[in-house]
Amino acid sequence: MHKLKIAIVTINQPSLDAACRLVPVLDDYAVDVYGKKDLSHTLEHLHLYNKLDEILAPAWKEYDAILAILAMGAVVRKIAPLLEDKATDPAVLVINLALDKVVPLLSGHLGGANELADTLTKRLPNCMNFISTATDQTKTLAFEMLAKKNGWQIENLKALAKISNRLLNKQAVKVATYPNVFESIPNKDNLSLVDFKNVDLDTVVIAPHISSTSLTFKPQLTLGMGCNRDTSFEAIEKAFNDFLTKHKLDVSQIKNIASFEAKKDEQGLLDFAAYHNWEIHFYEKASINGLEQKFSKSASTKFFGLKGVAEPSAVLASTYKELIIKKEVYNKEITIAGAI
Repeated sequence: MHKLKIAIVTINQPSLDAACRLVPVLDDYAVDVYGKKDLSHTLEHLHLYNKLDEILAPAWKEYDAILAILAMGAVVRKIAPLLEDKATDPAVLVINLALDKVVPLLSGHLGGANELADTLTKRLPNCMNFISTATDQTKTLAFEMLAKKNGWQIENLKALAKISNRLLNKQAVKVATYPNVFESIPNKDNLSLVDFKNVDLDTVVIAPHISSTSLTFKPQLTLGMGCNRDTSFEAIEKAFNDFLTKHKLDVSQIKNIASFEAKKDEQGLLDFAAYHNWEIHFYEKASINGLEQKFSKSASTKFFGLKGVAEPSAVLASTYKELIIKKEVYNKEITIAGAI
């Protein structure tokens, strides 16, 4: 798991003293402290600098979070030229010398500033967290945090502000997705589930293979796969690439793959999973036939007495148990289905 990289920026002896007290509190993070020369400290290593401008620009790219122990006005002025995009800018926090007040200044949600501020308030005695994000203060659903938690890709992020404001103003927001995904949303106040045909600019789309100009979140897809005996890796890889092209998917959108237990020794399929570094799940007959859904007709019914291979195995290995791409046959020897 990625260990959050934090740069603690100090500017004088009092702020460096505060950093020395703060570092042990963040011992489970990767922390670097920056300070001026000729100051005393108890740190194993201090990164020296002459001017803030020298370190902030590279820190902007290198660190997940910048925790500044200096005047907030100075921080605002110094980071202003570095701002690029809320999806990529690091978290920026300001904490006072007494370490009892922290302000998540930038990238509160996607960058994790609010989360880190919460951690600090729990670990530092009597520390107060000043979060200015409206959705946090009103306990309103924040779609970007839902996406971050679930690992969904985000598209058309600029549309987020309008959606968030609608929710804050208690106005209706449509969500075009699948029933199980919709039910997983923790706070559905003012949300309604709609068909993908009814998408407009007041709609949130949650689907891995739907293109839209609205705010769109793309969960990863689980592939269920079946193949004839001794199907080669090359044939499976070609079918897979054809599948991606047809559904306008990227390989990064695939989470894992699944199949029937009889395919455990199918070398081409094993090589395919290893090549993409995916986990592959194999399911037994009882698990597949125990599913209540109806699936496409399959030759596996005749040979193995199964409801299917690609479709049910995709559902079993998926997060939301929603089959969204029915079984497709490639080169008369490979079947692929997709579920989320």
